[in-house]
Amino acid sequence: MIGEWWPLGLLAGVAWLWWDGLRKRELAMQAARALCLRTGVQLLDETVALRRLRLRRDALQRLRLHREFAFEYSSSGDDRLPGRVYLLGDRVVEAHLIEPA
Repeated sequence: MIGEWWPLGLLAGVAWLWWDGLRKRELAMQAARALCLRTGVQLLDETVALRRLRLRRDALQRLRLHREFAFEYSSSGDDRLPGRVYLLGDRVVEAHLIEPA
């Protein structure tokens, strides 16, 4: 009987991860927009892309999903520079622009 239910549980887990990922992507997008607006640069393509997903502990030592999102911005209109947004669970931990060397 249990053997019949595990595929449904697996499918539900994958669906939850996908749905939760969409919500987190929107959080990262809002953080990237706010950062670009605050620093006076242009967010390119109006999108963020998930670069890394892993487990990390928060301040209370609870396991959370840590996500790293990448985006591109332009300071002059003719360049493409990278930026990053980091989420730990439901919280934006850090968002920054990577300056050219």
